[in-house]
Amino acid sequence: MREVEQRGLYYEELDEDTRYLHRPGRTLTEADNVLFTTLTMNTQALHLDAAWSARQPFGERLVNSMLTLSTLVGSSVAQLTQGTIVANLGFSDVTFPHPMHHGDTLYAETVVTGKRLSASRPGQGIVTLAHTGRNQDGVVVATATRQVMVWCRDAHERSVAEQARSGESAS
Repeated sequence: MREVEQRGLYYEELDEDTRYLHRPGRTLTEADNVLFTTLTMNTQALHLDAAWSARQPFGERLVNSMLTLSTLVGSSVAQLTQGTIVANLGFSDVTFPHPMHHGDTLYAETVVTGKRLSASRPGQGIVTLAHTGRNQDGVVVATATRQVMVWCRDAHERSVAEQARSGESAS
């Protein structure tokens, strides 16, 4: 029987100037927001205190922007980096041009804006990803540039084979 394992894309498969649409979207609920906010020790009343937030410019609690960012990046994992990432190297240019409200749905997309082979880690490459999150109305609610190190296919397959051989000899 044929087996297919879901994985991200290898360095060679990530194409610059291609827009990867990550579906399904994720509706962010009040429960998601309160749980994330309290798990991360963020005591910002704008996320937790409905009475206080009602008197603020948006008139209600807002979804924690770090939850928005985490969901934006997480939405890309299955399609782009599941099992092919070596390391998350960093973020830049993170913006939140419009707030997320309880019940809004986040739709994520990513464009590969650059890639190069690693000079110090043969068999791996550094890829720059431009993530954009939009709500259900198409309004941009978050953007972020992220650099990741990913495996090249042949190097990863050799690494997996070597690990399997060393595991067999250890038993």
